[in-house]
Amino acid sequence: MTQMKDAKKGIITEEMKFIAEMEGIKAEELRKNVAKGYTVIFRNLVHDWVKPVAVGRGVRVKINANIGTSRDIVNVEEEIEKAKIAVKYGADTIMDLSTGGDLDKIRKKIMRAVDVPIGSVPIYQAAEEMLVKGKAIIEMSEDDMWNAVEKHFKDGIDYATIHVGVTKEVVEKMKRTTRVVGMVSRGGTFLAAWILHWEKENPFYKDYDYLLELAKEYDVVLSLGDGLRPGGLPDAGDELQMSELYTLGRLVRRAREFGVQTMVEGPGHVPIDQIPMQIKIAKVATDNVPFYVLGPLVTDIFPGYDHIAGAIGGAIAALNGADFLCYVTPAEHLGLPTKEHVRLGVIATKLAAHAINLTRFREEYYKDYLMSLARGSLDWEKQFELAMDKDRFEEIRENRPTSTEACSMCGDLCAIRLITDMIRKN
Repeated sequence: MTQMKDAKKGIITEEMKFIAEMEGIKAEELRKNVAKGYTVIFRNLVHDWVKPVAVGRGVRVKINANIGTSRDIVNVEEEIEKAKIAVKYGADTIMDLSTGGDLDKIRKKIMRAVDVPIGSVPIYQAAEEMLVKGKAIIEMSEDDMWNAVEKHFKDGIDYATIHVGVTKEVVEKMKRTTRVVGMVSRGGTFLAAWILHWEKENPFYKDYDYLLELAKEYDVVLSLGDGLRPGGLPDAGDELQMSELYTLGRLVRRAREFGVQTMVEGPGHVPIDQIPMQIKIAKVATDNVPFYVLGPLVTDIFPGYDHIAGAIGGAIAALNGADFLCYVTPAEHLGLPTKEHVRLGVIATKLAAHAINLTRFREEYYKDYLMSLARGSLDWEKQFELAMDKDRFEEIRENRPTSTEACSMCGDLCAIRLITDMIRKN
């Protein structure tokens, strides 16, 4: 049984009970949303040590952190440290996007290092195995692709990005469509190149029902990838992006017939004024499936600060209905992120998610209320206790060039202390 099939039968699973308690919501409401496909639960049936996480309607906006080796840098322990750092600072899930080294061992080590759900992109492994053999990526066989998917599912991956919407039809449209940036999705590009070379249909689209059967066997959430997401602001909302989106909406409805949980991935790079429209179109096109966005980034000219551009876009996207935010680090577009980049990316994205969650959940708002009280009374100990990034809080406080009770910016001119003292005297 999958979570969706149980939910449709009126069964409240142990995972639903756990999530309902963690979220502070009614288990029955969660069950209804899972049954409709409006909410998904990450927990592969064989990943029995993971704490299940829900994404979608009626639950908090969640965030994901990407980690993983590259062909140039294979340091597994470093990636494990990044995963732990990401979880420490608030990542709800981790995606292993490794493309270098022993991918099977790396994936299993990362899964054992943290207790949050793990996502992956199986086509990366199929492509990497071609390169290891000295072959071109386009020489992948259909069996190579399916074997990678099944391997990841068997290992316990909780959700997997599959670029089902990169069809032969949309690849033909690419030939007639001018884009400024082109195609930036790695997995989507692998499949597009394969389609062009072999002049065949995307195997994941052609045999979609087989993919659904595999996902159902392990209760893996299918994250339907946006292979044609805009990689630059000028490409946002173009024919290719929208064509893929409506294909994914149709595939979501097919998955629901099978009782398979799905979510849909979204852009990308989007001008700030277009974000509300894009999210609402996506929600309509996919019948309110959980929507997973990368950013979106609201500007292209701040490399090194893309975590901020992504957090701005993420907050606006979540305000308008996005359910799951993938972090962006300062290293985006520049290189493999360091541990510090991971920390900064997670914190920026967590901030964006929390800004929306506090408007929906009393418990989230109450945290900010307590911080306001602590600031109003200059209670630095309480402020430290409530701070999301305690290390940063302590670093700044300890490096002040003064020992005043107030912060060193105001010192003896502290507005809070001055008015408090005057009220006490009078």
